[in-house]
Amino acid sequence: MRRPRQAEPPPVFRPGGRQRLILDVDTGIDDSLALLYAAGHPDVDLVAVTTCAGNVGVDQVVHNTLGVLELAGATHVEVARGAAGPIARRLEITPETHGPTGTGYAVLEPSGSVSDRTAIEVLVDEARRTPGEITLVTAGPLTNLAAAVLAEPDLPLLLRDVFVMGGTFSQAGNVHPRVEWNIHVDPEAARTVLHQWSAAGKRGAVPITMMGLDVTETSVIRAEDLLAVAHATGLPAAGGTDVEVMTTALGSPVLDFVRDSLRFYFEFHELHDGFYGAHVHDPFVVGAAVDPSLIASLSTVVDVELGGQWTTGETIADWRGHFDKPVNAYVATAGDGAEFIRRLRSVLADLVRVGTS
Repeated sequence: MRRPRQAEPPPVFRPGGRQRLILDVDTGIDDSLALLYAAGHPDVDLVAVTTCAGNVGVDQVVHNTLGVLELAGATHVEVARGAAGPIARRLEITPETHGPTGTGYAVLEPSGSVSDRTAIEVLVDEARRTPGEITLVTAGPLTNLAAAVLAEPDLPLLLRDVFVMGGTFSQAGNVHPRVEWNIHVDPEAARTVLHQWSAAGKRGAVPITMMGLDVTETSVIRAEDLLAVAHATGLPAAGGTDVEVMTTALGSPVLDFVRDSLRFYFEFHELHDGFYGAHVHDPFVVGAAVDPSLIASLSTVVDVELGGQWTTGETIADWRGHFDKPVNAYVATAGDGAEFIRRLRSVLADLVRVGTS
């Protein structure tokens, strides 16, 4: 019998200072919060945002992304169009979760335009231009990253880190019993990425950090958090029931957008999960990329199942070394979601202050 792999501490990143991030998104509701968090965080240099189909179609994703960055005062950030669908499957979207446009009840009318570069060009070009400096955070299917690493096999060595919102390792899935949405949409892409990182591990590539539902579902936002942001910034927001808070203007374009988008998400979670609030998966992953002390992780080999009726898209962590491959992942096993929500509130408050000054 093989011995379990030895637990390793979370990887060590920059001790301080600004971080250079690229976000790869399929902008729905929690992606929007991830964009706001990255754009408003004082220690983040948001280099670019790449887009792919997932929660909604890619054109709507581009529209949403431009609109959210405009709200955040980050119109200088390049937005690149990426994959319009998975590698080998038809596209599935999720209007029941994120609304028909991906941002719940919120409406965005951006005036900016998409980049002349494709998402793949952005990922490869920026990694080559500043090797060892870019941290990539993926908040949607891994279609763009799979294409980028096939176009540039050295990408795992050129990127500083990669943080993936995807998979589940000890908790129920949100599509099938052990399958998470982002991996479900394009499991072939996820397998391609993980295999390429395993191959590059022989040459010293830093493993991907995977944050699955086990960890991201510890990050829960509620109506009281939005009310706290409003009060912290001096907005004359009234209290009341959670539903009343979520249906009353909060006095800031950023906060009103967050309220309107999250209200749809809250209603979805109330119907399906029994609480009026929401798991905010994607921004928590950005938060951990900025400060990895928010999570604990163990190193292993991760692969993706492709052939089961109910298990296609399942992320398999090889804790006992059966695969006999180089480590390709740090799997997050615990996370401080409550602390992240406190930090998210702080960043949102800063954005509100800038927008009302």
